[in-house]
Amino acid sequence: MMTHLLFFTIMAFAGLGVPEKSNIACTSGFAEEYPCQQMNLLSVMDLSKQGIPGASVGNDIWGWTDPESKREIVIMGLSNKAAVVDVTNPLSPKHLADIPTATSAILWRDIKVYKNHAFIVSEAMGHGMQVVDLKAILNRNSADTLVVQPVAHYRLFGSAHNIAINEDSGFAYAVGTNTCDAGLHVIDIRNPANPQFSTCVDRNIFEGVERKKPIAGGDTYTHDVQCVIYHGTDLRYSGREICVASNADTLNIVDVTDKANPRQISVIAYQGYGYVHQGWLTENHQYYLQGDEMDELKSRENTKTFIFDLTNLEQPRFMNAFHYPTKAVDHNIYVRGNHAFAANYSSGLRVLDVSKISSGKLSEVAYFDIVPETMGNDDREMYGAWSVYPYFASKTIAISGMDKKLYLVRWIGE
Repeated sequence: MMTHLLFFTIMAFAGLGVPEKSNIACTSGFAEEYPCQQMNLLSVMDLSKQGIPGASVGNDIWGWTDPESKREIVIMGLSNKAAVVDVTNPLSPKHLADIPTATSAILWRDIKVYKNHAFIVSEAMGHGMQVVDLKAILNRNSADTLVVQPVAHYRLFGSAHNIAINEDSGFAYAVGTNTCDAGLHVIDIRNPANPQFSTCVDRNIFEGVERKKPIAGGDTYTHDVQCVIYHGTDLRYSGREICVASNADTLNIVDVTDKANPRQISVIAYQGYGYVHQGWLTENHQYYLQGDEMDELKSRENTKTFIFDLTNLEQPRFMNAFHYPTKAVDHNIYVRGNHAFAANYSSGLRVLDVSKISSGKLSEVAYFDIVPETMGNDDREMYGAWSVYPYFASKTIAISGMDKKLYLVRWIGE
């Protein structure tokens, strides 16, 4: 682990970037070439054409709102960097800075934010976790894109597939690392510039789980996770820190309140799984929407989102599967209020109404397809929309494209 002062380098690139498209309404099912329903295109920006060059693909995305100025900021991963973009005016976003990869370029990069700092991990060998002060970027007045170095670099793991942060507890959970049996590598980030190792949720915790195949070198591999201070209906766990982990072939629920003694609460598998990839709790913590990245490829069925009843954390129950009208592979899904926002690769962003989830029902109410050549109907390949960030107060929705482009859209049905 190492801390050092933040520093900037002014890049020899013109300006802060301009979008290649801006302010295009969804009319008769299209925003220019993009298929859409109830979703206007605010702008498109190619982040490989400005700042640090050489990116081959785009990947994950997260957002941050400056608590003082209320400026809205996107941090989008690319193969060789993370790009910081001011989207306060979504018709004219500004590419403020790039954080270069700590080691090599690679497909996977993931970002989350806590206390005005971005935490960045990658599957690149030896990458560790970069910690970047976002306030310092905003306070720097420059007409050029900046190269930003971290204020801290956590090195107690090398590669990591993903990172989750519980902002209510101040702990980060790196998953799919080369440590902790590829389970949860838990880090205390309450002082963001000085992250400290906390504990592992590893094979000693995931005991008694019957794995159906070895995954990524360890039977406890966690691909993604959401950790919350629980306020659902299972009163035995009220106020405790609970993690719901997507472990490739099972869904695992873990109590991590006592970092010295994390405890597995339950594990569930379901018929027809392909790869238990990622999911998100409803805001009342009673239900869970699960994305399976490989089931469409195995079954040749349409895109599905799986619904789980978590009203009893010790006995989670599969309820139903929602079938989309498309055949795309689903990737990442997030819940805001009564709606879920799903990035489903070649069919783009899909918006689901979850207000009737207690009866196992979802319905699609809007979409924006960033891969117009497929129309989202006939393509099960893994390209297109990687992820989505739907939590800005302005209701601007950010979509990260594997084509290295940032898409900003707004749902006109809200």
